[in-house]
Amino acid sequence: MELDHCRDSQIVVAIDGPGGAGKSTVAAEVARRIGGLYFDTGVVYRALALVALENGVALDDEAELARLARELRIRVTPPSEQDGRLYDVWLDGRDVTWAIRTPEIDRAASQVAAHREVRSALLGLQREIGRSGRVVMAGRDIGTVVMPDAPVKVWLDASLEERARRRQRDLAARGVVVSLEDVKAELAERDRRDAERAVAPMRPAEDAVVIDTDGRSIEDVVRLVIKVIEERCACAQHG
Repeated sequence: MELDHCRDSQIVVAIDGPGGAGKSTVAAEVARRIGGLYFDTGVVYRALALVALENGVALDDEAELARLARELRIRVTPPSEQDGRLYDVWLDGRDVTWAIRTPEIDRAASQVAAHREVRSALLGLQREIGRSGRVVMAGRDIGTVVMPDAPVKVWLDASLEERARRRQRDLAARGVVVSLEDVKAELAERDRRDAERAVAPMRPAEDAVVIDTDGRSIEDVVRLVIKVIEERCACAQHG
């Protein structure tokens, strides 16, 4: 599906929500169907967290983290392997796609992302990619901070229990065994940090369409998002 009735080839779709709500899977499929690029903005914070941990930089050292952020060199490309990945993440020439998807990086990325200087240092990169054409961006503050002028904004949500089950399945598929209670506690803590941080707290944009993914298949959610895109695109053409 190419959204042929949309004359403007530049469509920005912002998909936000908490961890485990289905953002990555849904955004990747939506991007494929509209002939666009899928960009998970969280990878920049995850990559930065990995660099910080590898170099012994304290996660509360805002100035040093911001310096690393300004020097960060990452590329996001289509998946090179059929191992469940939705894209490749390259950091200084090495594939870190799965290295940045561990529980340790989950925690570190949330701490890194709480720093105002870090977010400022990475904002330009995220916006540059977001304005490069038809782009579906997934994150936690796309619609409120990164691309507040995006014509399509969606907030995906789900219960903590359901999100924990999904995250546990994803980890198990990669050979990482974690109890459901531990996953639930980790998600709850990250929700708290992301919602309460002073800079760019995680929340739905005022004009976002909220979709509860509990009990819905990926296909159902993708269809709902496509419908929102079609409606917003039609409004833009006739507005």
